[in-house]
This record gives sequence, C-alpha cells and structure tokens, in this order.
Amino acid sequence: MKIVAVQTTLYQLPLASVMTDATHGEHTHFEVVMVRLESEDGVSGIGYTYTIGKGGQAIRSLIDEAFTPLLLGENPRRIEQLWDKMWWDVHYIGRGGIASFAISAVDIALWDLCARADGVPLWQSLGGYGNQVIPYAGGIDLHLSLDELVEQTKQNLARGFTAVKIKVGQPHLGDDLKRIQAVRDVLGPNRTLMVDANMRWDVQTAIRAAQQMREYDVYWLEEPTIPDDYLGMARIGREGGMPIATGENLHTIYEFQHMIQFGQIAFPEPDVSNIGGMTNWLRVAKLAYAYNLPVTTHGVHELHLHLLSAIPNASFLEVHSFGLERFILNPPEIINGRMSPGNMPGHGVRFDWDALAEHEVERSPKLPSPIRGGAGGGVK
Repeated sequence: MKIVAVQTTLYQLPLASVMTDATHGEHTHFEVVMVRLESEDGVSGIGYTYTIGKGGQAIRSLIDEAFTPLLLGENPRRIEQLWDKMWWDVHYIGRGGIASFAISAVDIALWDLCARADGVPLWQSLGGYGNQVIPYAGGIDLHLSLDELVEQTKQNLARGFTAVKIKVGQPHLGDDLKRIQAVRDVLGPNRTLMVDANMRWDVQTAIRAAQQMREYDVYWLEEPTIPDDYLGMARIGREGGMPIATGENLHTIYEFQHMIQFGQIAFPEPDVSNIGGMTNWLRVAKLAYAYNLPVTTHGVHELHLHLLSAIPNASFLEVHSFGLERFILNPPEIINGRMSPGNMPGHGVRFDWDALAEHEVERSPKLPSPIRGGAGGGVK
C-alpha cells in the first residue's frame, strides 16, 4: 500500500455545560483535530487528538506543513519507521508538547488504516489479549455543590459504572474530605472511588491530603502535584500512604521512564491522544509491564478501549466527562460493568459527520507578505 492523501479537519465542540477543575479553570468547549489517511486502493484510516480549548490550529498546521509531505507515497504498514520519521522531523521544536499531539493523530490513523485493510478490529492488531475492560466515570465536577455531586454519583451508578472518580482541590481540604465522604457513602464499601487533584498541591499539602483521605478507601490519588516533580511524587506516595496515578501530562516515553523509576507511581496513565499515538502508548505499556505495573487511561475511551484490550497489564478505563459520544453513532456501552471494543475493522468509531460539520473551524488565513519599501517604511 501507499498513502495517496492526507486530510486534516479542526472542530471546536461546545460542552453541554461548563465544567471546572482545580488547575485549568472553566471548560466551555474542546477542540478535535481529525486526520484522514487514504491508500491507493481506497482504504482509509481516521485518527484524532483533542485540546481543552486552545492549540488546535497549531497542531493542524504542524500536520499539514511537516507531516503531510513526509507521509505521501509511504507504505502505511511501516508504522514504527513513520513514527520515527515524524519524531525526528520536528525534534528540534518538539520533543513532546504539540509535536506529540500531532504525531498521535497521524499514528492512530495509520493503525486504523492497516487494521481496516486487514479486516480485523484494532485491539487484535495491537496485541489481542482480551476484550473486556472495566470502565470508571471520570467527573470534571469541582464546581458542583455537594448535593449535585451526590446526584451525579447516583446517575453514574444508574448508567452501569462500578467505579467513579471525582475532582479535589477545593480551597479548604476539609471541603474535599466532605465531598469524598459523601461519594463514598453513595458508593458503599464494595465500589471503587478515585480522586484527581489536577496538579493542585505542593508536595507537603498533597501528603497531608493523602493521609486524611486514606480512611475513605480511595483507590488512587491522581496528579497530586506538578508532573515534573518525580521525587516529590515518590514522597507523596510513600509518606501519604496512597497509590498515585499520573501521566496525562507526560508526552514522551522518557518522561514515563523517569516517573516510574523515580516517581514510583502505582498507575501509569498514558493518553493515546498526546503521547504520540498507539505506537508510543504501547511502548509505555510495555515499560510499565517490565515494572509489574497496571496501566490506566485518560480520555478518548473509545480508542483506549482497544489499547487496554490489547495488553496483559490493563487497569481501569476512564470514561471522560467530555467525550465525543454526541458525535459518535455507535458509542461503547456498559454491559454488566464492562466495556468491549467490538469486532468492527479498525477502531470502528462511526462519526456523525453532519453533526461535526456544524462545528468545523475554518482554516486561518495566511498572513500577507512583508511590505517592502514604500511610504510605510517597511522591510528593505
């Protein structure tokens, strides 16, 4: 096969309601950068990444200007080689960040294209370990009142979830503890509760918070401090006495290597949409396997469902509060507390293109050339 076309599209998708966490403030919308690759025999693959409201144009431009010329005419089955070509092509300005987001969208499209060409579901192409994953409801709910938080928890249980995660990071730790206790009371002793601080605390505050949360049987404390503080993360886990999950803000395998080795985290949490796609996600999962650690996820659960189904060291699947369900015709369903990726070729996500089209973002107009000479005294 050869790649004969690369198409990118940017969407700005409004949230049904404003959501809030401890670090990023209010969320009103998110962006999705979509990549479609087509082979010479008419098989296509779709990949995508997302932002929490800013940066989509930059990601799209990087794909258009740097990666499209690199991809055209190449064999899409040489995924590892193409991944390295993209990585080193923008290494000087990349090494993570926007570059990893852009590589993610292309890499996912490559895997989808190849699995579709073979007529097999993606989870089998990626490893095929199993096809049953336990999902949890990941709330972005710091803005909710205590009563609203309790009601949200009840609704999540009614939807079939057996595990939930809530945000913490209120100005006063006592308020966080009241919210945790209220949710634990709804869940009872046999369901799973996680909490997520979104990097809100310094190390000492996080240790104190973890120590006081322990009585509520919190399964993990997520992102208690900044993702760059590996040694601080290890202290929080050790002195706080609670398993730590982190990784949604780590964009290279080298960051995960340091976080696992020096941060001593219990649950690595790579995000396929910003770690460099499925190729690099699997590398992180294998790294975690070597350290005997289970892997969890962040966001885009319709894709992570395939990845967790492919590996032997899978933990919980996060079902994010703002996902693409409104724009997907066949969203994954919870059956007896489990989710399955199904057996459609590729990732099998069928988008409602008409609904998405209403939120498509026009390409930014190119800037005019610099004025040379003349009354304006421009560049000469």
